[in-house]
Amino acid sequence: MLVAIGSDHAGFEYKELLRKYLAKKDITVIDKGTYLLEPVDYPDYAAKVGHSVANNEVDFGIVICGTGLGISIAANKIKGIRAAVVSSAFTAESAKNHNHANIIAFGSRVNTIEEVKEYLEIFMKTKESEEERHVNRVNKIQKLEG
Repeated sequence: MLVAIGSDHAGFEYKELLRKYLAKKDITVIDKGTYLLEPVDYPDYAAKVGHSVANNEVDFGIVICGTGLGISIAANKIKGIRAAVVSSAFTAESAKNHNHANIIAFGSRVNTIEEVKEYLEIFMKTKESEEERHVNRVNKIQKLEG
């Protein structure tokens, strides 16, 4: 499995911890930055991860900022991206199963790192639903992109 990960300064510590966590599971992680704790703009890192996912260079992406909101909004501006903010086991499963999310977003100020790891595991193990109702909805999302 190949994963792109990126964060702003608020998500930097979680990004580093998740990168190491995934590496121990023999998952290849492409680190798109930031590489320092100095303030940066989250759209820059959302774009780097988003383009990697949209261009099929990776299996999925992980983005992290303080809330997960800003960085997911920015990632969702890239055609083909379905970034979902995850803050519970239920949203982790639903994001992948119902919405076919290809980027998972976390807020470092919302969940503990242990919760984030748990939700990431759920997301990675969950399959995209092939039920017609979910597929139809994802297709409608794609049509909105133009």
